Amino acid sequence: MADSSPQSATPSPALQSPTSEPAPPPPPPCSVFSSLKGLNRPKLRVTSEFDSDSLLFFNKVSCKIFDNLAKLKLSFHNNAQREVSQPQVSFTSKYVSVLYDVEEKNAFVKSTVDVSPRLQLRALHNVKAQQGEVAMEANLAEPGYSLELSSPVPIGYPRATLKFPLGEVSVQEKEVEEEEKSKRIVSVNGVLKRQAMNGVCSALYTDEELRLRYAYKDEALSFIPTISLPSNAVSFAFKRQFSPSDKLSYWYNFDSNMWSAVYKRTYGKDYKFKAGYDSDVRLGWASLWVGDEDGKVKTTPMKMKVQFMLQVPQDDIKTSVLMFRVKKRWDL
Repeated sequence: MADSSPQSATPSPALQSPTSEPAPPPPPPCSVFSSLKGLNRPKLRVTSEFDSDSLLFFNKVSCKIFDNLAKLKLSFHNNAQREVSQPQVSFTSKYVSVLYDVEEKNAFVKSTVDVSPRLQLRALHNVKAQQGEVAMEANLAEPGYSLELSSPVPIGYPRATLKFPLGEVSVQEKEVEEEEKSKRIVSVNGVLKRQAMNGVCSALYTDEELRLRYAYKDEALSFIPTISLPSNAVSFAFKRQFSPSDKLSYWYNFDSNMWSAVYKRTYGKDYKFKAGYDSDVRLGWASLWVGDEDGKVKTTPMKMKVQFMLQVPQDDIKTSVLMFRVKKRWDL
């Protein structure tokens, strides 16, 4: 016998009571822009420098990518007409660096790999010129000692360099022209440094010229004589620190009788005044720095450095020139 009880049925949405809860709204459609909102945009660093002498702006835009494992930088010049020149793009990381010159359509690639704690491989390559260099440097058992072997690619003579605590010595075979004939010789270059009489004595030998230099320095005085052999050219530099904020530097060349002098005074960390004279170009000058001259822009007030310079030619004072440079950084 058929069941005569009324059958329970779920009413259709069109027949539901007005007091029932409305259906939840449909989820928003997925889009590329909504997914990108959750990503952290890398911070941009924009640096612009203007030189009144050349009337050019030098601009750099950089950011760190891949969780600060690499750096991407764009640099270019532009003039008052907003014409862009010398654009370059670089990618820098711990192991690979690439510099691309847009105008030359050329790339420079540099790579460094630590094969082991004591062995490092390096490679440089100029893509357009199809030239480069490969090098291998090994740290020896004694601390401060290392041996480097390098060779140009694809053609060239290898070079061996021994580095030690007192300096380094390089040996390389090269070709020289003698009486219309090519001759292979062994070229030796090197530098030695050693403490002597409260100073540092150094000897630099390169291209068959020996340069001997002694540098004495204490809290108030620096004296640096230099002699070059076999030319017998002698020069010396003298520096006097009158106070923590006043310093005088003097340089004289006995061979050419050329000399130069610079006086420097600092006012705190962010202000510096310098004045000097160079007999080689017969020019006197004075400059004022607002912002640490040797420091980075990010450490200066308002992340900006300004330099004013006055150049006064000795032979024609009327052609004196006042120049300035401004460097500013923005973190976006």
